[in-house]
Amino acid sequence: MTTAPPTAPSAAPSAAPPVDTAPSTSVSPTASLLWSRARGLLAALTVLALAGLIIAAVRSGEQHGRLDPRSADRNGSRATAELLADRGVGTTVATTVDEAVAAVGPDTTLLVTNPDLLSVRQQSALRAATSGSEGRTVLLAPGPASLDTLAPGVRAVEPAPVQSLPPECDAPYARRAGSAELGGITYTTSAATVDACYPTGELPTLLRLPDDSGNGDTVVLGAPDLLYNSHLDEHGNASLALQLLGSRPHLVWYLPTLDDTAATDGGDQDFLGLIPPGWKWGALQLAVAAVLAALWRARRLGPLVPERLPVVVPASETTEGRARLYRQADARDRAADALRFATRTRLASLAGIPASRAHVPEALCPAVADRLDCDATQVRTLLFGPAPADDGALVRLADELDLLERRISPTTRDKDRTP
Repeated sequence: MTTAPPTAPSAAPSAAPPVDTAPSTSVSPTASLLWSRARGLLAALTVLALAGLIIAAVRSGEQHGRLDPRSADRNGSRATAELLADRGVGTTVATTVDEAVAAVGPDTTLLVTNPDLLSVRQQSALRAATSGSEGRTVLLAPGPASLDTLAPGVRAVEPAPVQSLPPECDAPYARRAGSAELGGITYTTSAATVDACYPTGELPTLLRLPDDSGNGDTVVLGAPDLLYNSHLDEHGNASLALQLLGSRPHLVWYLPTLDDTAATDGGDQDFLGLIPPGWKWGALQLAVAAVLAALWRARRLGPLVPERLPVVVPASETTEGRARLYRQADARDRAADALRFATRTRLASLAGIPASRAHVPEALCPAVADRLDCDATQVRTLLFGPAPADDGALVRLADELDLLERRISPTTRDKDRTP
C-alpha cells in the first residue's frame, strides 16, 4: 500500500495519516509521452539543420576558388592567368608569406588578393621585402587594417558601389583601358606623385604610388571584380588587368591562408584583446540593458495586496497534493520538519510555553515531559530528532506525534479519566 503522510502545518493532528488504498498513479513521463511532446521540436531542429547545411553548401559553392588563378568558377581568375600566359607572363601561386617574400624581385609583380586578412607580422614581412625591390605590388581592396603598413600615406575613406567607371586621369594604362569595373573602396593619399584614377564622386578607387627609386610602385585597387572570370570580358577590365599585372615577366599571386605559420603575431594578445571594439561596446550596452530590465521587473511600488482566490481548494486536497509532491521528490526530511513544526507550535500553547520559544528544545521538551511525567530525552528525540530513513519511519513518526499531542490535550485527558 502507498502512504501519503500529511505535511501541511495547518492540518488537524487528531487523526493518523490517511492511507491511500487506491492504486498509485505514476507521475513519471512515459517514452511515448516524451516522444509526442518532443517530436515537433525535433522536426523543427532537423529542418533548421538541413536548411543551414544547404545554405552553407550553396554559399561555399559560390565562393569556391575566389580570385584563384587556377579556378574556372565565376569568381575565380583563371581567365586572367591564361591571358597573361599568352603574353609571356608566368604566374606563380603563393599561399604563405615566406613563399611570397622569396619570389619578390625587380622583374616580379606581387598581387595580394586580401591584404586585410594578413597579420601585422605578415604585412611587415611583405613591406620589408617589396620596399626598394623595384618590383610592383598590387593590393586588392585594402582597408585600414593593412594600408598603414603596406601603403603608407594612403587612407581608406568610404565604401562605394562597384560599377563601370571612366578613368578620368592621364595615366597611359588607364586611358588605353577606358572604362573599367571598379569602386568598392575610395582612397585619399598624401603622396606627392600619384596616379589617381577611376573616381566615384571626387575620390579615386585606383591609386599608383611610385617608390623612392622610381622603378617600383604600389597599385591600390578599391575592388577586385575586374579580375573575376565572369567580369573579365566586360568594359575595359581585361585591358586594365593585363596592364597592371603584366608589366613584369613574373607574377606572384599571393592567396593568404590560415595554414601560414606566420598568420599569428606571437600569441601576445589575450582573448579580450582579440575582440573588436564594437563588440565590447555592444556587450556593455547589453549589460546595462539587462540591469535596467532586472530593476524594472523587480520593482516594488507599494505593500502587498491580498487577493481572493478564484476557487476554493479544500485543505485536505492541498495537504494530499503537497504530500504527493514530497513523496515524488523523496523529501522525507521536509515532510518530517513540517509535521514536527506544526506539533511543536500546538504543544507550546498546551504546555504553557511562549510561541517565540516553541521551537527551542531546552524550553519545550522539559515542559512537555513534566506534563506527561516522562523522559525529556524521548520527547526531544520525537520533536527534534533526525529525519526518517524511509516512508515507514515517516508514518510511524506521524503516529507518534499525533499520540503525543493527544496525550497532552486537556480534552483527551478528561475523556481518559471518565469511568
